Amino acid sequence: MQGVNVKSEIGNLKKVILHRPGDELLNLTPNTLEELLFDDIPFLPVAQEEHDAFAKILRDEGVEVVYLEDLMAEVLDAHPELREKFLDQWIFEAGIRTDTYKEIIKDYINSNYAGTKDMVMKTMAGINLQELPQENTHLLVDMVSDRSKLVCAPMPNLYFTRDPFAMIGNGVSINRMYSQTRNRETIYGDYIFKYHPDFVGTPEYYHRDMTFHIEGGDILNINEHVLAIGISQRTEPDAIDAIARNIFNDETSPIDTILAFNIPVSRAFMHLDTVFTQIDRDKFTIHPGIMGPLTVFEITPDGKGGTKIRERNEELSGVLSEYVGEKVTLIPCGGGDRIAAEREQWNDGSNTLCVRPGTVVVYQRNNVTNDVLYKNGINCLVMPSAELSRGRGGPRCMSMPAWREAL
Repeated sequence: MQGVNVKSEIGNLKKVILHRPGDELLNLTPNTLEELLFDDIPFLPVAQEEHDAFAKILRDEGVEVVYLEDLMAEVLDAHPELREKFLDQWIFEAGIRTDTYKEIIKDYINSNYAGTKDMVMKTMAGINLQELPQENTHLLVDMVSDRSKLVCAPMPNLYFTRDPFAMIGNGVSINRMYSQTRNRETIYGDYIFKYHPDFVGTPEYYHRDMTFHIEGGDILNINEHVLAIGISQRTEPDAIDAIARNIFNDETSPIDTILAFNIPVSRAFMHLDTVFTQIDRDKFTIHPGIMGPLTVFEITPDGKGGTKIRERNEELSGVLSEYVGEKVTLIPCGGGDRIAAEREQWNDGSNTLCVRPGTVVVYQRNNVTNDVLYKNGINCLVMPSAELSRGRGGPRCMSMPAWREAL
């Protein structure tokens, strides 16, 4: 499958990009949790077992699973001249500014990680000071620093492949992430969409060097004409304005309406897909905390290269029914029970990955929500989730669909 094709959240899933958690989780410490956007430290061997179970569920459903780390390694193997450019860029974006340390880090990686995939995985895992040669750099920072200090921070959020880039119809948004910690993750998508034969030439609606923040968890493809984007803790309205203009001015894109949902700014409502997610032609899971009137801005082209905006303050079900084309059912996380909803929403009960209409991958631990889904006729593919859930993201967060069949 050449290029990308994602014009819904529910069409038969044929190809998906994942990242298997790696040594980046081993570089999480209690002191760095807040900086690296984690609430707890997953136990890596179990997290990998759970992630492998997730990939197996998808493969058993006929989905081609490709890994971010493999795609990046394939780019560098096909274009060896890019290796030094990539390393220089990665070192710079890790915050290394002294020439001495640039050379020390580059020599360390080239000497110890000659294999391309090993090198890619190391850039994801990060480097601490004790790994580097114990040579006298004549730098004061080395004399006063703890040897366990992180020189190049890890990227532990990478297993949430939904956020660094997002497929929009036949195009892609290479995102500028909310935090500097995560913004470095988008370097891989940038190289993959520029150089990988499976993705080169994909229309780009946003770029990582643009000014405003936007993340993939806030982007939902309703159908080939309608895109939903959350105005959230992680996505700024200015970014939505920019992406709307770029989509509307692309003659190859059939999208003519963007719905900007203004959702509460909080950790629990981090992205639009933690608030509601489509799971069938006429069904959505929803966090009961946003039931009731919700401000939605309808953005359409003005015919002059710009946009026009209409504010709507209506019930969510009415807005979704209008654009889905039939009356929709909103299934509350936790079955509407406040305590169950808050507990299971914390573990991404609404954040499901739809494999085909009415069939979704869910976390095992959200048993109350899963029972409600069963009662509404949804086929739940249950995956283990004790450790992966510590990163505060569900099956949708952990997957970036690259190809879905048309509905």
